[in-house]
Amino acid sequence: MGLNEYILGLNNLEKITRAPGFFKFTEHTVAAHSYRVASIAQVLGDIEELNHQQVDWKSLYEKSLNHDYTERFIGDIKTPVKYASPELRGMLQIVEEKMTEEFIDQEIPVEFQEIYRRRLFEGKDETLEGQILAVADKIDLLYESFEEIVKGNPEVVYKEMFIEAVQTIQTFNHLVSVQYFLKEIFPELLDREFYGKEEFLIQINELF
Repeated sequence: MGLNEYILGLNNLEKITRAPGFFKFTEHTVAAHSYRVASIAQVLGDIEELNHQQVDWKSLYEKSLNHDYTERFIGDIKTPVKYASPELRGMLQIVEEKMTEEFIDQEIPVEFQEIYRRRLFEGKDETLEGQILAVADKIDLLYESFEEIVKGNPEVVYKEMFIEAVQTIQTFNHLVSVQYFLKEIFPELLDREFYGKEEFLIQINELF
């Protein structure tokens, strides 16, 4: 029993498609999403650090790189399904945690098991790093969904994803990095021409 199965799992993440079941102009995988979230978390961490916050970079990188690794077990479930009810979400989380625990027990050498329990279980917590992860995850969803909106994707779900992502990011407005993102970066994202822009911006402006 070595770390072979963990490394093989990285290949699985390259094959799991994000937002399954919906028409997309651009396909994204869980592996690509994990890389982007880690990169976005790095940007947010830089902003926090420049504003005199102490960032635990090891924790931040571990959380962001591994935050969706367990999707190799159950895949990326449609967001409307995943959040259809708190009970369903809770059941899915229990299944995911049980499969993760079994994977660690069966495939990870004993001397590494505590390390991987830390890495593979829920990283979105009350720490600064956990909050940055939560924001970075939603920022990537924001960009993913906006790309489809700009390309004229008729699926309503992408506008719903975009709005939900903005609302979630706003709940972290106590973070300097989120304040910076909403003031300096978000307006640049919206500054593109696309069909239905005026109506879409009215919806977005109502969130602020």
